[in-house]
Amino acid sequence: MTTTLTFSFAHRPLVPFAHDYKNGDSEPWHQHDCAQLLHSLSGVVRVDTAAGCWVVPPGRGVWLPAGTQHAIRITGKVAARTLFIDPLARADLPASCQIVQISSLLRELIVSALDLPESYAPGSRDERIYELILDEIRAMPVLPFCLPEPDTDVLRKLCQQIRSAPEHHWSSAEAANLTSMSERTLNRHFQQQTGLSYGEWTRRARLLEALTRLAQGQPVLRVALDLGYGSHSAFSAMFRRVMGVSPSDYFKDY
Repeated sequence: MTTTLTFSFAHRPLVPFAHDYKNGDSEPWHQHDCAQLLHSLSGVVRVDTAAGCWVVPPGRGVWLPAGTQHAIRITGKVAARTLFIDPLARADLPASCQIVQISSLLRELIVSALDLPESYAPGSRDERIYELILDEIRAMPVLPFCLPEPDTDVLRKLCQQIRSAPEHHWSSAEAANLTSMSERTLNRHFQQQTGLSYGEWTRRARLLEALTRLAQGQPVLRVALDLGYGSHSAFSAMFRRVMGVSPSDYFKDY
């Protein structure tokens, strides 16, 4: 657990930390005065912030700027490898929460950093590893695994309803009726408050729910039918279009 940890950056720009979680584990709302890169080797991590929900599939990571209030929920057995980073280590570290792709190089650097001493000589291999980690962090590709939270109570309530019944096909007409808006107004408010259209938001909500269920080991067909898809192939086509691989292949290497 990381809620009570404190870190010193007097001798190095980042502190690596390894922790394995059991299915169902959680961490309550907390924050750190440093930036955090949480990398999951297995299982799925859900990170909640005031800005929305961030789902971390295996092999990916979540970036949390210093001072970000967040809570964590674990699905499956999660092997987490985390970096706590001095926010002054680099001037151009990411300024917002984001789900990121972890390159093979960065993954190995994180593992190597776990064995490095706190103090090191200038120009040494240890210093170069720390500096290369910071270089790789600046180059991390951002992935669409966040579910932004709207600002207004009426849209927040609607989003809670959608998340509680992901198998239901929430048409924009139905959503507009529930919120006493026109479809055009609904879409405009969603775009303004979340950066996504209403349709994009609902599709992403279903994808993130699918990722969580697949990480629990549920069969692809069951996940597809439970989330309202008419067939295994329809769900797999959506998954491949967004993720680049089939759902059966996605978790194969993790």
